[in-house]
Amino acid sequence: MFDLAIKGNKVLTPEGTRKAIVLIKDGLILDIVSHLPADTPVIDVHDKILMPGITDPHVHINEPGRTSWEGFETATKGALAGGITTLVDMPLNASPVTTTVPAFEEKLLSATNQLYTNCGFWGGIVPRNDNEIAGLIDKGVLGFKAFLTHSGIDDFPNVTEYELRKVMPVLARQQLPLLVHCELSGPQPPVKDPRSYTAYLASRPRQWENNAISLMIGLCEAYNCPVHIVHLSSSDAIGQIARAKVKGLPLTVETAQHYLYFNAEDIPDGQTAFKCAPPIRERENNSLLWEALQAGIIDFVATDHSPAPPELKHLQSGDLTKAWGGIISLQLALPVLWTAARKRNVTLPQLLQWLCEKPARLAGTDKRKGKIAPGYDADLVVWDADEQFTVTSQTLYHKHKVTPYLGETLYGVVEQTYLRGAKVYDNGTFAPPAGEIILRS
Repeated sequence: MFDLAIKGNKVLTPEGTRKAIVLIKDGLILDIVSHLPADTPVIDVHDKILMPGITDPHVHINEPGRTSWEGFETATKGALAGGITTLVDMPLNASPVTTTVPAFEEKLLSATNQLYTNCGFWGGIVPRNDNEIAGLIDKGVLGFKAFLTHSGIDDFPNVTEYELRKVMPVLARQQLPLLVHCELSGPQPPVKDPRSYTAYLASRPRQWENNAISLMIGLCEAYNCPVHIVHLSSSDAIGQIARAKVKGLPLTVETAQHYLYFNAEDIPDGQTAFKCAPPIRERENNSLLWEALQAGIIDFVATDHSPAPPELKHLQSGDLTKAWGGIISLQLALPVLWTAARKRNVTLPQLLQWLCEKPARLAGTDKRKGKIAPGYDADLVVWDADEQFTVTSQTLYHKHKVTPYLGETLYGVVEQTYLRGAKVYDNGTFAPPAGEIILRS
């Protein structure tokens, strides 16, 4: 017997989109069937999409210590309203940063009873914390994040090749992923107009990314350590990534929604809501990112949600040299990607790979999340692929509303979200926080 049955004409399963009934028992998917007796109670979502809850492995939450930026409550609430059921928090935006065991324990404590979604955690690699790596692994981090250029947070300095060579053998033995912000900064010409987006774009050239990715591919091969390149924005690096994958290296790559939705040519000067690092590049570059994503060279898409108080975005001055680099986007992950994808004839099974299956694989949760299949957690989202909405500050549940998506009309309205078979979001109504902390066992 089962606890719940959800019926739909467009159920996204590993085998494709099909008409099916998903049976749920004790929070798990029991079976996927075609028919039930006529008098069986069932929730019918008709032509809405029923798919696994989204996993976003690139989210910056600022708790403990910087909740004026955003904490677990509003971050995960926004995520849930966007159909995200599992996210993984980055290690650098809290205070203390997640580079020691005591700091990780403090973060776990602060997340308790606040999570609307499931949440895992990346540990951080910084200079001179190699003696903390084993302890963080024992405590259950899902992998580690490092920067090759200044992170924007002084407490989370970037590492060098020497420091990476010290820790990568440890991660390789555990087969834990090393996530890397790939920019190797070089000389920067003085910026004459701090409001100019063209000048900001030139200040972080593609070559910074290309050089850093080349370094990480070499280290990935040297140590057979799983390496994940976050937020790829330089299309110039696609060739070397493709060659590394042909060689069978344990290399994965993500890009972000904003690189696939916006183009540099359309960004007005002084609009600091668009500032991120690496920057949003030109239309031709971004078309090549799309091609690489559709070809499987780029594995998936993650938001790199990175909120900050409005004053840190320098909205009045429009100074791109001073503004915090980060885009508020977590709640909009699905509709932004789907809106852009519709123009490129992307299929729903492709979307499933990019938002659910492959991100879960990076997080190490792919044996229980990311698929509608027997034995998997019944983390599900129901959404209307054809309905549109306009992004306003009133539609966002995040602490701050400064996002370049304000005013955009998007396809894809999330109607319900389920965690372990329980409906936790329903058209603007939330159940109490029911998310779980995810630790590597």
